[in-house]
Amino acid sequence: MPPEPVDDTELTTRSVLSHLGTMGVVAVITGLLVGGLAIVPAIGTSLAADQVSKTVKEMPADADNGPLPQRSVMLAANGSVLATFYDSQQNRTNVELDQIAPIMQTAIISIEDDRFYSHGALDIRGTLRAFVTNQTSGEVQGGSSITQQLAKQTLVSQAQTAAERRAATAETYARKIAELRRAVALEENHSKDWILNRYLNIAYFGDGAYGIQSAAQHYFSIDAKDLNLQQSAMLAGLVKNPVGFDPTNNPEQALQRRNIVLARMHELGKIDDAQLASASKAKLGLKVTPNRNGCVSASAPFFCDYAVNYLLADPALGKTREDRQRLLQTGGLTIKTTLRPAFQDQTDKAVEDHVNPTDQAIGAMAMVEPGTGDVRAISQSRPMGRDMDKGETFLNYVIPSSLGDSAGFQAGSTFKVFVLAAALEQGISPYTAIRSPSPITLRQNDFRTCDGPYTSSDTYTVGNSTASPPSPTLYTGTQDSVNTFYVQLEQRTGICDPYKLAKKMGVQLTDPEREQVPSFTLGVPSVSPLEMAGAYATFAARGMHCDTKPVTEILNNEDKVFKKYDDECQRVISENTADTVNDILRGVMEGGFGSALQNGKPTAGKTGTIQDNKAVWFDGYSSDIATVAMVAGANSKGTPITLNYQNVGGVYAGRAFGSTVAGPLWGDAMKGISKYLDGKDFVRPTRTGTTFSGNSPTADVNGDDG
Repeated sequence: MPPEPVDDTELTTRSVLSHLGTMGVVAVITGLLVGGLAIVPAIGTSLAADQVSKTVKEMPADADNGPLPQRSVMLAANGSVLATFYDSQQNRTNVELDQIAPIMQTAIISIEDDRFYSHGALDIRGTLRAFVTNQTSGEVQGGSSITQQLAKQTLVSQAQTAAERRAATAETYARKIAELRRAVALEENHSKDWILNRYLNIAYFGDGAYGIQSAAQHYFSIDAKDLNLQQSAMLAGLVKNPVGFDPTNNPEQALQRRNIVLARMHELGKIDDAQLASASKAKLGLKVTPNRNGCVSASAPFFCDYAVNYLLADPALGKTREDRQRLLQTGGLTIKTTLRPAFQDQTDKAVEDHVNPTDQAIGAMAMVEPGTGDVRAISQSRPMGRDMDKGETFLNYVIPSSLGDSAGFQAGSTFKVFVLAAALEQGISPYTAIRSPSPITLRQNDFRTCDGPYTSSDTYTVGNSTASPPSPTLYTGTQDSVNTFYVQLEQRTGICDPYKLAKKMGVQLTDPEREQVPSFTLGVPSVSPLEMAGAYATFAARGMHCDTKPVTEILNNEDKVFKKYDDECQRVISENTADTVNDILRGVMEGGFGSALQNGKPTAGKTGTIQDNKAVWFDGYSSDIATVAMVAGANSKGTPITLNYQNVGGVYAGRAFGSTVAGPLWGDAMKGISKYLDGKDFVRPTRTGTTFSGNSPTADVNGDDG
């Protein structure tokens, strides 16, 4: 166990000067420049003493200054790694000394400081040996002890800016004194095992690997506890010159350096003749695992991007966005997400099969679990990256604009469900029939917003895109997506209730003046696939809306719970209203526009096509997953354009509709995950007012034909 830390008052100027005095004697006798620190007889002058005293007094007592920065890891729901996060100089995973192979400990001590357990902060014998070797052989040999190296690397590790890093490595008198002060404090405050452990965790091993665990995983794809002799010798040899001996770029130099370490271990009696011979003949045996940093290299880049932006908006991770970013990159967090790899694989495949990265279109999908809000998958056709010629982008088209840079796309007729649910909540029978000729012209001030009648006195003309019954009901008007029916139904419900309901169901409506308009029911607000998946999941959960979330839990660097993300759910419509909506929308799948997309289990859905066919949607769900597929016409900069008469995924689109262009993405993904779904049927609605059951009404229409 490390000894109890001593009080700072015990680390006096005298303590440091005693070490300097010893070094001064050596310097006077040999004229030596020890580790770049010029110690001349002037050390005894009042000027030098004052400078040393001032430096010592300004130094903090706690030489280790807290935990080392560590990379954070993001995990899928099954525990597999999605991504890692670290700043450019902190790709580190700390491990305890008993999790580092003993042979690795022996190797590093043998080559860097073979008297480590015998001397204090400074090794005078080692310094003299280095000096003699340097003078007689021309070889440059270091004289710094492991404790001195740790002191220097601690200063570098704590630097937050480029200027601080330069100061931490500057060849100045003050910096050398500060380094010495830390070395003395480390020895007086901590055990040798603690110092060795921290040194192995802080050391740079080249090619972006900081600390022995990251190095073992990077070069050999194993943990530090499993390193063998030749692997340990190679890694121990790297710390002297991590760039020059980097085995991925300089394998011959790395091999030579490894064998030098082996020879030194043999010289010290740490390995025998047979071990030396065998290990020296062995190849490097690299099995490199590439360093992965950030979402670009993640297995699900845009889900990762969503999760990161979600966390950066959470005050629990820090006061400012910069604080949260720093914690993410240096805090050693374990971030457990909601992503299911099997679901992600299927949405990726569906998008890739139907929309190419360089198409003048964007394919996007989101999957949300009803009853929890857990986001199970996010995919889009344009890969993450900077190469626009390859269709790459950093814009996340799947998530809300509040968490990303995309402005979203109009949702089309998928918004009709908010008017449908509001009508049912208001007590309007699902068999209410409204005469719905096409086109129809209505007065805009007959529509009521949350602030009263719509202010414009202009007329509003709407037409239908397909033939429809002359007087559809809520069932047939929805299943045939009759525009003229829905604008009249919206006149009856008012715009306010459907608008408020959409917000309660997770749609981020923020501009009432532009959004509370007569065409609200036709989906003029711009939204994201994730918002709509969360909204439709509300129907699958029988009226319980749960806020969408990508993260379930964060652990700190000690594997203790830092924060749990519980389900945030509330009832927004009655069970029977949701059951009725489900009953109506299952008709879209059973003989309607989605009939070709069935996967053998009960599903419900709604198509959407916006003005000029610039975006098409298919929003559907089973009882245990809500999936939204969108294909939007967009040039390389993301500017909306029509999908009509384009080639999308190598297929001529003709006139683009939700069922024909977005529907196949939805159908393929849902079929791909079908084996993971329970297949539980929807609950049939109860009789309310008029007699009805299922999606085949038996009661008379109530006669309200508008």
